[in-house]
Amino acid sequence: MEKLKKIYKEHKEIINYLIVGVLTTIVSLGIYYLLTFTILNPNNAIQLQVANVISWIGAVIFAYFTNRKFVFESKEKNMLKEASKFAISRVGTLLMDMLIMFVTVNLMNIQHWIAKLIVQVVVTILNYIFGKFLVFNKKK
Repeated sequence: MEKLKKIYKEHKEIINYLIVGVLTTIVSLGIYYLLTFTILNPNNAIQLQVANVISWIGAVIFAYFTNRKFVFESKEKNMLKEASKFAISRVGTLLMDMLIMFVTVNLMNIQHWIAKLIVQVVVTILNYIFGKFLVFNKKK
């Protein structure tokens, strides 16, 4: 047990990011699948992107607060400025998400739910990098 505590302490940020990333992915996928299995048609390119954007918005809101508190332990007093930087950094990965979804689903005919899982892995890695170095970078 002590060895696990030591490993956690040494790698706390990345472990917490992975946990938060999984939870954020669940939020994103949950919203996306709820929309595409109920009211939006993923075979329609516009409706596919609407579902994608709505799931992104929900995930970004969830991710900002959980990353701020549990991953990067931000003490920034100006949350509006920090949240704005966070949202802007996520726009880049949203655009990448949308492009990959369009190419894989509409051009390559990959099942939308499989494509979304692949995209989530790429986006999660990039979001960590952007969060660590552009949004929550701690001045030491």
